[in-house]
Amino acid sequence: MPTRRHFISASAKGLLGLGAIPAFAQSSTVGQPPTVWPISAPGQSATHGGRQATGTGLIYDARYLDHVLPNRQGEPHPERPLRLVRMMEVFAERGLDQELIPLSVLADPMSAIRSLHSPEHVESVRRIEVTGPVAELAVAGALGAVDAVASGQVKNAFCASRPPGHHANNTGREEGFCFYSNAAIATRYAQRVYGFERVLIIDWDYHHGNGTQNAFYDDPSVLFFSTHDWQAYPGTGDPSLTGEGEGSGLNINAHLDCGARDVDMLRHWDAKLLSAVSGFRPDFIIVSAGFDSRRDDLLGCFDLTDDVFGRMTRTAMDLADEYAEGRLVSLLEGGYNVEGSALAAAAHVEALLLG
Repeated sequence: MPTRRHFISASAKGLLGLGAIPAFAQSSTVGQPPTVWPISAPGQSATHGGRQATGTGLIYDARYLDHVLPNRQGEPHPERPLRLVRMMEVFAERGLDQELIPLSVLADPMSAIRSLHSPEHVESVRRIEVTGPVAELAVAGALGAVDAVASGQVKNAFCASRPPGHHANNTGREEGFCFYSNAAIATRYAQRVYGFERVLIIDWDYHHGNGTQNAFYDDPSVLFFSTHDWQAYPGTGDPSLTGEGEGSGLNINAHLDCGARDVDMLRHWDAKLLSAVSGFRPDFIIVSAGFDSRRDDLLGCFDLTDDVFGRMTRTAMDLADEYAEGRLVSLLEGGYNVEGSALAAAAHVEALLLG
């Protein structure tokens, strides 16, 4: 397995443009149990039928398109269904639908949701017509992906789901287009159900994942690494905030200025993430994959190219291979330039498939 430094020194030698794609099969619905696969113990290779786990799973459900936030001053809301529609089209145009493995969502995610969110918050979200059930379905997709990766059905997985989650706390309402903290819930589920001891969460969204940070700020079992514009919404992500108590040093906030380029992003990975991971040694990795950090986003101002999303993905996979038997689950967060986000997501998924 080539290291990240070998990968970066090779420049752009072919992570992109794997092929050319028609519609995905819809994943199973909430209420239908997922396929049961053999479960490997943490620290052991994730296997299926005695073989090393391979392949990239996809969580997608057409009901993710049902959630619609109110228009803003007559303009379409940036977090709109077209984000996923175009993403699936680009996946199809590149032939990725022939390579990705459709995964089932978890039948009942509510106990996992309640393990992180307060009863008042949950009941408030559940009262929101249409959006409440879809937000629950987004969590169900994240947990279904954890099931598939932890049990060895696939090596890694991408959740093309909405609404996003990394801003959600316990306010009883939407925060930054988020309702439930999908990545944090998935982390707790991986620990509680499968016994993983140390989870790395990588968040490359343009906006700081304040909900994720809040969930694990004093938790020694989670390393949270977030690259973001500290000056943007929600105004959190101060690099001086590094965790507290037993979690001290395990909350890494890396600020990038408006106009940041690929090299600026990768510099933070080199300087801050890699050494932290070598000491932490995660046995499961979750990516909060926000593509509003790509150039030309409606709500971001970085100048990142599609290439860097492939590079970051390859790095995350190298870390997963070294410490976590390849186990990695990626969850869609932001990304509001419909075409740009679809292209960046395709670069991300193409890299996952190369694993």
